[in-house]
Amino acid sequence: MKPTYFISDLHLSPDLPRVTAGFLALVDNLEGNAEALYVLGDLFEAWVGDDNLNDYNRSVIDAFARLGARGTAVYFLHGNRDFLLGDEFVKSCRGFMLPESQVIQCYGYQVLVEHGDALCTLDEKYQAFRAQSRHPLWQQGMLAKPLAERVQIAEAWRAQSRMANSNKPENIMDVTPQAVIDTMIAKNVTLMVHGHTHRPQVHELNLGDKTGQRLVLGDWREDEGKAVIAVADEKGIRLTDWTF
Repeated sequence: MKPTYFISDLHLSPDLPRVTAGFLALVDNLEGNAEALYVLGDLFEAWVGDDNLNDYNRSVIDAFARLGARGTAVYFLHGNRDFLLGDEFVKSCRGFMLPESQVIQCYGYQVLVEHGDALCTLDEKYQAFRAQSRHPLWQQGMLAKPLAERVQIAEAWRAQSRMANSNKPENIMDVTPQAVIDTMIAKNVTLMVHGHTHRPQVHELNLGDKTGQRLVLGDWREDEGKAVIAVADEKGIRLTDWTF
């Protein structure tokens, strides 16, 4: 059985040519060599609708489609930047969309995969926006706007997010430890993989009568040419560097 890979927080954008090249290189490397690829949110810096088919976005879709055509199952989760990814995008990528919190079977493990933003429960303002932006009626209204307007709105969100995050305490920007424990116990798992926080690390957890692990993926760094991803094979599930 071939390895399975987990990535998140690429924040793909034409403004990040090194990250883009690193993503395309990873896809080339995985073609024919991976059982599955899980993209755990924030694939794009912003996604304003599946009708935004500019040349850059098409190149990303084509890369996933090549991977799928070679037999690698590609799974997507929504992140806080690409929650408008829809069925047309996923279909064009030859992929599958998963719920925002999903237990998967991987090399004998039951693994809970999430983006990670739902676990940041202390950030009440963000959680309120998250609840609003995931509502089907809100998304329907947003997608009904002209594409150019949606692009402008996304730019404004990004600017507001940068300003807001610069003033937030560190603990608010990270997951709430008790939320992690409660979620893993409720899902009856001892292993979680997520992104979002840009703080790659393996956390050992006390889950009451069990022990567990939380693997945090890293964001893709244009300046460093590096990302922290996860690989699962017969040896287990572990974090590893992907350099580009």
